[in-house]
Amino acid sequence: MEKALLDTDGGRIPALEARWGRAPGVTFEQRFGGTVAVLEAAGSTAVIAMQGAQVLSWRPAGHVEDALWLSPQAKLGTGRAVRGGIPVCWPWFGPHPEGADKPAHGFVRAAPWRVAGSAVSDRRARLVLSFDATRVDPGLWPHCAQAEIEITVGEALTVTLSTLNVSEAPISLTMALHTYLSVGDIARVEVRGLEEQVYVDQLAGHARKKQSAGISFDAEVDRIYQATPDTVIVSDEVLGREIRVAKTGSLSTVVWNPWIEKGGRLGDLGDDGYRRMVCIEAANAGGDTVTLAPGARHRMTTEISVQSVCIQTRSLNRGRV
Repeated sequence: MEKALLDTDGGRIPALEARWGRAPGVTFEQRFGGTVAVLEAAGSTAVIAMQGAQVLSWRPAGHVEDALWLSPQAKLGTGRAVRGGIPVCWPWFGPHPEGADKPAHGFVRAAPWRVAGSAVSDRRARLVLSFDATRVDPGLWPHCAQAEIEITVGEALTVTLSTLNVSEAPISLTMALHTYLSVGDIARVEVRGLEEQVYVDQLAGHARKKQSAGISFDAEVDRIYQATPDTVIVSDEVLGREIRVAKTGSLSTVVWNPWIEKGGRLGDLGDDGYRRMVCIEAANAGGDTVTLAPGARHRMTTEISVQSVCIQTRSLNRGRV
């Protein structure tokens, strides 16, 4: 009976509702070709896919535009990760260090997760999803761990990735909450909060460089800012808003935009998708590796909030390094 109640193959939504639904705060529906949870609280709404425990959408209270960017080609159940929202990169970030035959960014992004909890209060709605990595093929990952995603919706969107080491040996891993933020025009966006920080430039042979000012965009950007627990602010002139990305348990911040050429090669960004998104990712990546002792748990949290502001026109090339 427990297995049927937790089934997330699209045919068990009534059972999910009976066990985990907390209407109107937590409900389950069919969207994008798969099962999603809809969280509603404090006037804001989020949509979370059971595939990959991936937040697909978050519309804050009082805002017309979604805070997250999602590919117009988004479809669940294809065996591939969906482009956009907040994909979960775990238990490694980027290419696997020992084998090109292993999937980039780990193996949970396209995998089914199980509902482990839900709750609703006056101002918040919460959903907990779990993934048991003890059942993964040892050839893919020879460790025993359990991952959990907790999504809380209210005035802000909070996503926590938790890892529990259930093996008898230490585990080292990297991870990221690969957040795609929606912007009006990337050429009129500035990212603040990483000034004077050292980063690894993924486009320059992993060279280490230092950020001189705010980050603006006129070409592809792919950087891992190391030892940076700082809050980042995305200032969006076109949409007249600032998106604040705070975090805990994360020492790396990834900033990424594929720009025109790579965006075209990806195939699922759409004609001008690169202009409408920027990734600001809470991560532990590059040299910021997490090592867990047996029985230890690590939590990494990103908190996203949006504020309407009046932003003055500025130079589009400021902050280039």
